[in-house]
Amino acid sequence: MSRSEFAQGALKALPVIISAGPFAVLFGAVAVANGQTVAEAALMSATVYAGASQLVGIELFGQNVPMWVVVLSILAVNFRHILYSAALTPFIDHYTFPQKMLSFFLLTDPQFAEAIARGESGRAVSFPWYFGFGAMIYVPWVSMSAVGGALGSVMGNPADWGIDVLLPIYFLGLVLGFRKRGNFLMIVTVSAVVSVIAQHLIGAPWHISVGALAGILLAAVLPLPVAAGKETAL
Repeated sequence: MSRSEFAQGALKALPVIISAGPFAVLFGAVAVANGQTVAEAALMSATVYAGASQLVGIELFGQNVPMWVVVLSILAVNFRHILYSAALTPFIDHYTFPQKMLSFFLLTDPQFAEAIARGESGRAVSFPWYFGFGAMIYVPWVSMSAVGGALGSVMGNPADWGIDVLLPIYFLGLVLGFRKRGNFLMIVTVSAVVSVIAQHLIGAPWHISVGALAGILLAAVLPLPVAAGKETAL
């Protein structure tokens, strides 16, 4: 494994964990408040490894709902990862089967966006780079979940500290990284409007998947833009 590429990936992921860390602490606190031990909260972060889904699962577990409802709810929140993995496959098709399985386990929103941006820029999405990026998020996420379980009540709500804005700002930066793509503005606008409407009608975190689905459907029906200089005469 190339140490330099691993280090590049790890450094690239540093802003992510700085932004997401407070939410890992929040999850740990919420999990313990809902009856889990610190070890159980850390284990859930280590095995489920999906921030929004973990919070949804914890809330549903506390309401004693049927297990199939919990599973279906988490699947709905994470449905976008099926599309992520399909889009990412051309760039990591050279990985071995165990490497692919580990890569898909580590797949997160920022990991997808950065890997796609790297691949489309012509740079190789090597496994050392991908693993370095993922490990830099995964290990602190699990650790901070344990810290949150032990000390999260002291910190309280990240919004009280004003740090809850960090993660939305980071994701906004990821979205703007694709602004040069055709139909970008229309797709993002429709996705955002539908997401806001869904948040009022359905509630969080379902509005995320609904907004994403609206953007995907619109992108599927819109014609691909013709690159300048490539128009062909009929």
